[in-house]
Amino acid sequence: MHADVPEYRPGYATEFADDYDRWFAKPGITGATVEALAALAGAGPVLELGVGTGRLALPLRELGIEVHGVDGSESMVRRLHAKPGGAGTPVTIGDFADVPVSGTFSLVYLAGGTFAELPDQAAQMRCVANAAARLAPGGLFVLDAHVPEALATAAGPEIVAEGPGHLVLCHRTLDPSTQRYRSHYVIHEDGRTRHLRVEFRYAGHGELDLMAFRAGLRLKERWGGWTGAPFTRDSGYHVSVYERAEGA
Repeated sequence: MHADVPEYRPGYATEFADDYDRWFAKPGITGATVEALAALAGAGPVLELGVGTGRLALPLRELGIEVHGVDGSESMVRRLHAKPGGAGTPVTIGDFADVPVSGTFSLVYLAGGTFAELPDQAAQMRCVANAAARLAPGGLFVLDAHVPEALATAAGPEIVAEGPGHLVLCHRTLDPSTQRYRSHYVIHEDGRTRHLRVEFRYAGHGELDLMAFRAGLRLKERWGGWTGAPFTRDSGYHVSVYERAEGA
């Protein structure tokens, strides 16, 4: 199962923007995600909600795909723009649930569990509806998410990152009564230990399908990961590909 990507709140982003890629940009996952998104992008342009430090946007741009982004953290976006090729990536600062951009896109996507950062069902429904409104005819809306049942049965802490002098562990606790989970990140580095708590609101794939249907989208494909593996009873998370329905 892939690690959570902590939400882009100003306090978190200010402190950890420089460490974000080192801890969460796993080459294997990133490469598979970029390859899948490039295959879905069509003629572009594409829009990433929660673009962050450009982990996905910049490799897509290197493939010749026009990428726009939305993010709530100026610190994360400064990090993106400081990278090679990052200065030319257009990013709108704002709440990605509002999709505060103009124009239409062949692909609108969220990755790394970003959709679960939205605080409640109303915000998640708003995000899906606003993303659908920005799709060109035949456009795709794509997101990945944990399978709630897999979250509930996951045991023990997960190693997010480790290396000389640092270790980052994640332990999740669930509250099924509110469909929320909390990720506890214990970060030990340079002889100092910090504890970070990040809240998420999870939705099962059936609920996501209903949100998409209400927004004029229909499920096209669902995978068990960004490699395109089948989604089965043993899948820990999924990648759902929705397309704009005819006449929507």
